[in-house]
Amino acid sequence: MKACTTAILSLLAGSTFAFAPTRTRTTVSKTTSSTLKAVDISDLPGAIDPMGPWDPLGFAEKADIPTMKRYREAEVTHGRVAMLAVLGFLVGEAVAGNSLLFDGTVTGPAITHLSQIPNGFWIFLVIAIGASEQTRATIGWVEPEKLPVDQPGKLREDYVPGDIGFDPLGLKPVEPAEMWIMQTKELQNGRLAMLAAAGFMAQELVNGKGILENLQG
Repeated sequence: MKACTTAILSLLAGSTFAFAPTRTRTTVSKTTSSTLKAVDISDLPGAIDPMGPWDPLGFAEKADIPTMKRYREAEVTHGRVAMLAVLGFLVGEAVAGNSLLFDGTVTGPAITHLSQIPNGFWIFLVIAIGASEQTRATIGWVEPEKLPVDQPGKLREDYVPGDIGFDPLGLKPVEPAEMWIMQTKELQNGRLAMLAAAGFMAQELVNGKGILENLQG
């Protein structure tokens, strides 16, 4: 369990700066009111050679600056959740039936675990998720009462999507070039994790076997 805890903290720590200030090849700016305005999409973290920026449906071409920031906030957040989900699938199935948690009564494929958890845990889970989302919203979003009715969900101008100030292991780089590399690594890992989590769920729904059981078979 100690190793699992370390892995989770490492994931979360690396996730705190997924869109911390973008680069223009040589410089980084977080204070400008148009974080994305002076930067071509190919310069954003997450675009790597030889593919470069990948936007087959043209979402970026149709987006203004606030919308583009929301897109990146959504991508970073989903990637973080997916990385934790993949870790949860593997660890949860590895200790299923042998864990002291819930007296070892949670067994089988990971997609069935939540349905086996006592109701009391759901209360804790909802409160924990709600608290984390409220914190993220407070840090990143402009208060609704300060916005026109036709501009809901606007991010703060000085907010860098994904940067909620959570870096307990002190992994956030200082140098702009190193920051860009770490941002890109997190985005790529998050994208892979989203595909992996979707694949895990689909596979377990198909044959009712856990991922580890499928890998061993």
